[in-house]
Parts: sequence; C-alpha cells; structure tokens
Amino acid sequence: AKIIHEELATALGPNTPSYQTVARWAKRFREGSEDVNDDFRSGRPVSVLTDENIELVRQVINNDPYSIYDDIIAETSLCRGTIEQIIHNYLKMKKVTSRWIPRQLNDEQKQERVRLCRENLAKFRDGFWRL
Repeated sequence: AKIIHEELATALGPNTPSYQTVARWAKRFREGSEDVNDDFRSGRPVSVLTDENIELVRQVINNDPYSIYDDIIAETSLCRGTIEQIIHNYLKMKKVTSRWIPRQLNDEQKQERVRLCRENLAKFRDGFWRL
C-alpha cells in the first residue's frame, strides 16, 4: 500500500487520497474485490435533491403560492434547508408579499407587465387615473 500511495502521490500531487484510503483499497483488492463502485449503504441518501423532490416542491407551490415553509415541509417531508435550496437554486423563486414568484420573468410575463404599464399610462394621460 505504501508503494501504491507513493506512486499516486507522484501522479496526483496534492489530490492524492490519504494513505489510509489507499491501504483500504489495497486490502479489498487482495481479498478479491475488483468492484470500483461504492457498496450499497442503508439509511438516508447522500442527496435528496432529486428531480422527483424538485417537482414535488414545484407542485406544492403551484397549488398554493401562499404556502409557507412549514406547509411545504408537512407535504413533502423534506427538511427546511433542502426546501430552501430547491426553491432558490433550482426553481429560481423568491417570496414577495407572502407569495412565491419566479425570480426572473419569462417573455410572456414581461409582455404582460408592459401591457399593463401602457394601459395605466393611457389612463393617466386621459385623466382617468385615481390614486
């Protein structure tokens, strides 16, 4: 294992696995294991950021844009940190006036805002605008 570790250190430099890791690999190889994939592990998965969970959170928000984190947690059984990560990093949404909305508008939404602004400007010019 020491020779293997030294050869890896020469080839990989600072990215070399620790000596203990290389020794464990060598031991498993000597025992006949040639599988380079990880063994199955029971328990919680490494990541819960799956397409299914992202879609599940999207559906909860689409069904009720006023939902709060506790509602989403209750419906999905995901932890708050995971939900925050999905909403902000994957769905690109933020909370505005107690409602979830996309952070970036699509072309249709932009056109609708321009139309409403022009409509309001016309009302103002015609004297029908009231505050």
